[in-house]
Amino acid sequence: MTALDNRADWWSRAACLSVDPDLFFPVSSQGPGRGQAIRAKAVCGRCPVARQCLSYALAAGSRAQGIWGGLSEDERVALQRRERRHHRRLAAGA
Repeated sequence: MTALDNRADWWSRAACLSVDPDLFFPVSSQGPGRGQAIRAKAVCGRCPVARQCLSYALAAGSRAQGIWGGLSEDERVALQRRERRHHRRLAAGA
């Protein structure tokens, strides 16, 4: 089962269920959008399923816009790049 398949298993325990969903989709990372992203990440910071949420967003790729698992789209892309570089270094050293 993939992260995309098992969303129902954790979704009902997410801290964001009681929060306006628009909070997690800031228009920009500047100005008021920056404050909105900070507030969304604060919700993720107290979420018991943030790890599952982040895994879901990483598996969904570009379909997962906004804040997921405490990371913005740009932060998730950067995380994936770091992980790919790490795996390439490990493979090169083997």
